[in-house]
Amino acid sequence: MNLLRAAATISGLTFLSRVTGLIRETLVAATYGAGPMTDAFFVAFRLPNLLRRLFAEGAFTQAFVPMLAETRSDPGRAKAVADSVATILFWTLLLVSLAGILAAPYLVLLVASGLREDAQTFRIAVTLTRWMFPYILLISLVALSAGILNLWRKFAVPAFAPVLLNLSFIFAAVFLSEFFDPPIYALAAGVLIGGIAQLAWQVPALLRIGMLPRIGLSPRRAARDPIVRRILKNMGPAVLAVSVAQFSLIINTQIASHLAPGSVSWISFGDRLMEFPTALLGIAIGTVLLPSLSQAHADDNPAQYSALLDWGLRLCLLLAAPAMVGLALMAEPLVALMFHYGAFSGHDLAMTARTVVAYSAGLFGLIAVKILAPGFFAKQDVRTPMK
Repeated sequence: MNLLRAAATISGLTFLSRVTGLIRETLVAATYGAGPMTDAFFVAFRLPNLLRRLFAEGAFTQAFVPMLAETRSDPGRAKAVADSVATILFWTLLLVSLAGILAAPYLVLLVASGLREDAQTFRIAVTLTRWMFPYILLISLVALSAGILNLWRKFAVPAFAPVLLNLSFIFAAVFLSEFFDPPIYALAAGVLIGGIAQLAWQVPALLRIGMLPRIGLSPRRAARDPIVRRILKNMGPAVLAVSVAQFSLIINTQIASHLAPGSVSWISFGDRLMEFPTALLGIAIGTVLLPSLSQAHADDNPAQYSALLDWGLRLCLLLAAPAMVGLALMAEPLVALMFHYGAFSGHDLAMTARTVVAYSAGLFGLIAVKILAPGFFAKQDVRTPMK
């Protein structure tokens, strides 16, 4: 498959995802503004989102895809590995979700202890956390499905899945808010609906390639598979590698929770704009490169491996540098265009624009890392990116 065409396909669908994501954030900003209620929601959503990036899209995918690539020539063996991994993932994250629901008050304190200064905001954040924690289980199974489909070069199906989450958000904000008190609870319902929709969307594609994982009843038996043990072993350093950026985000949230009401929302809206070019460029190219690099390494083809990595870095330099400059120079009009409606005030606009300018300084590095890291993961070297 032509890699540029595949990257363009993913980038186009990711663009659709980010456009619907911006519509989602615009609706949230216009409906709820940037205040205590939205702070509570963003704090609550940050917790399952953190675990999602640690255990699902980040560490898991980077450890899983290269190992599965080794078995692709033997469909029966590949299916057995996928079944074993799905079994371990399901039962582990089911326990994690239950633990998160029980420990929600302590988790909110860990991420944003400043919210306890307002008892109502803290209580709402805890309730939202409990409602949304099962999302980590759903989205991890989505990540497993996406890793399989990407290795089989079915890039479009998983690339479209995030659009369904955004549409669920929009549906919840527009049609469900009147059924909840306070209305912000509707967004939690949208998260769960979106997780179910993303998983259901990928099932037909998995069936068509004969790779729909079967979840067994014994994770201990599944862990006996030598390839699965290697995946679990590689996930440890990969979790540490991915967690650095995520823990930085928690530190940002913790600090913001002790500042003026709305601070958590300002950095969240700013992060949303920064993620737009990161997803279009870094995630799209990295998603295409990881299975291709893994296959080149499995085939012992260093020339192909080197050519793929060079292609990714050159494309990154061509596109990311102008995006970084443009985001910094146009921060205020971009924020105004996206969020300055309804309850989103002029002060919210000014403060969010400051976060966009600050975030833009690291844009090129963030995108380059998403291209360089798969080069190591494809060789099953998870320690170098961790360091």
